[in-house]
Amino acid sequence: MTTLSLFNRRDPFAEFDSLMRNAFAGTAPMTTERTDFMPAAETLRDGDDAVVRLELPGIDVEHDVTVEAVSGRLVIRGERRDERAEDDRGRHVREIRYGRFERTFALPAHVGPDAISAGYDAGVLSIRVAGVYAGTEPTRIAVSSSSPKAVETVSGETADDAS
Repeated sequence: MTTLSLFNRRDPFAEFDSLMRNAFAGTAPMTTERTDFMPAAETLRDGDDAVVRLELPGIDVEHDVTVEAVSGRLVIRGERRDERAEDDRGRHVREIRYGRFERTFALPAHVGPDAISAGYDAGVLSIRVAGVYAGTEPTRIAVSSSSPKAVETVSGETADDAS
């Protein structure tokens, strides 16, 4: 005979995150409402564009997700809803998190809302911000081994002739 033991695993990272949010809630502009669900995100560069991808499986993005450009920030808000009926006849083990979430990313000053587009496919929300990296490549200045030519003064003499 075997015995099935049901238990909830502790998530030390979630506990640490909760402690840090509570400790610095008054000093940093963080969300004050509790968020049990926080989608994984990645940002990557695609040419001059930035792409932000969030894992949002099982979410109705048309009704439960908003993407906004607010004061130089890209703000993604949403909610993963738990619409299952509760069954009180047995125990439940939940590892899927539900709740509201908000992710914020800084935007450069030259990027406007018209440069942002979003799409959802196979549980991944992809947001493209066009032109984020345009003009950010450094320009290399050649350095010569000889000294620069003498600078002319107003009278037409060079600085070397005036001495």
